[in-house]
Amino acid sequence: MAATDDRTDTTKEKLEELERRRDEAAHQGSERSVERQRKQGKLLARERLEVLLDPGSFVELDRYVRHRNPYFDMMENRPYGDAVVTGYGTIFGRKVFVFSQDFTIFGGSLSEAFAEKICKVMDLALKYGCPLIGINDSGGARIQEGVVSLAGYAEIFWRNVQSSGVIPQVSLIMGPCAGGAVYSPVMTDFVFMVEDSSYMFITGPDVVKTVTGEEVTFEELGGAATHASKSGVAHFVAADEQACLEDARYLLSFLPQNNLDPAPFFEPSDPPGREDPELDTLIPDAPTKPYDMRDVIRRVFDDGEFLEVHQRWAENIVCGFARLGGHPVGVVGNQPHALAGVLDIDSSVKAARFVRTCDAFNIPLVTFVDVPGFLPGTDQEWRGIIRHGAKLLYAYCEATVPKLAVITRKAYGGAYDVMSSKHIRADFNFAWPTAEVAVMGPEGAVNIVFRKELDESDDPEARREELIADYRGRFANPYVAAERGYVDDVIAPRKTRPVLIDALETAMTKREPRPDRKHGNIPL
Repeated sequence: MAATDDRTDTTKEKLEELERRRDEAAHQGSERSVERQRKQGKLLARERLEVLLDPGSFVELDRYVRHRNPYFDMMENRPYGDAVVTGYGTIFGRKVFVFSQDFTIFGGSLSEAFAEKICKVMDLALKYGCPLIGINDSGGARIQEGVVSLAGYAEIFWRNVQSSGVIPQVSLIMGPCAGGAVYSPVMTDFVFMVEDSSYMFITGPDVVKTVTGEEVTFEELGGAATHASKSGVAHFVAADEQACLEDARYLLSFLPQNNLDPAPFFEPSDPPGREDPELDTLIPDAPTKPYDMRDVIRRVFDDGEFLEVHQRWAENIVCGFARLGGHPVGVVGNQPHALAGVLDIDSSVKAARFVRTCDAFNIPLVTFVDVPGFLPGTDQEWRGIIRHGAKLLYAYCEATVPKLAVITRKAYGGAYDVMSSKHIRADFNFAWPTAEVAVMGPEGAVNIVFRKELDESDDPEARREELIADYRGRFANPYVAAERGYVDDVIAPRKTRPVLIDALETAMTKREPRPDRKHGNIPL
């Protein structure tokens, strides 16, 4: 009996020790650092995971890991878990792996142990084919660990590349992200930022001032608004952390678990056969008058829902996710409201990246075409519009997912070819009666083709108008392309949704062989 009591007492002591360690491991930084985080309107590391993941689903890993740095009296302060919380949980019932950096402990700085924890969940995510979500809130490398912390960053970078195109990788920037630390998020598939509280830059304002003499604020240099509208680094911007975490959950609803799984299907409540008569009158009679391509998108896809990517950057093209008959699709559309929908450097890069992301994760593409061409000018030419425009062409040519296209109005010149044309192996191409498929617009074509005749005419303006009207009648319509099979059908705009759903369901079994090669050489 005594032996049993001894075993009971020993077990009780071990359980008490376990509870003590668990309590200590769950402890955030000092009260001062926690209060500072609260005053900035920021959640704590574990609170962020509670909002991101399904309730009660989080399983923590490596909660007892501690740093091993013997320098600068660091051994006197070795909190459990170091400065990052790692583990896994579910979003809408689907497994994801996560890490959340803790700014209240050592400023969220990366140590050897910190990096090892992140690398472990990255390896597990790749091994089990699950999305990886990283919440970044860090002051950068832990100076006291020197080159060891730099090695930790490089190990993370290497895993970002190995996972690219295999599992979805999502980065949430919820504080500072500077120096080498920015390269991991930017190599992931999507970057979220929060207004007024998250920053990304290679060097901070003080260094910029020392080196270049420029005076710039944190927000101007690397805030959410800057990266959403100027650099294109941020795909999504939220007003606060709660909204950011909810947006990340919504994004995951469109993405598959990995590159071998189909994108998640949701039974639609929006009837597949629904027509929208207002589409018939949406295109203005004047060919130069703009309209909002988002109006077309919302009227075609399930329940009018559209998650736009890079909404504030390169606004002359629209990219985002929607559902068509319950199937997630990637949507690309020229935007007549901005620069008349022309393709320039930024819009080409934006759309190319999006097309390649969709192709990597088996998400079909639907393209709405209203493009007058590429943006002319010395600035674009000198900055490499040829090279950057080719990125979009390459992306569409490379993509093997189902590709559907609708020409709503203009499809001129080389831009017609680039925007998912039949010639670069789009599966189904449709046109509205308002479509104009030609080498260039009627005005420019007449001025070039009939230059001599106009110079010799007694009334060149009247003759020009006659020739323009004739050119428009002959070429500024979809029927010449349809006669050659470049357009599969000319459809009434109101029927766009049911036509696209039928085409998508037909193309879902698509199998397209790839050349036997290591990889192509996209014109970066």
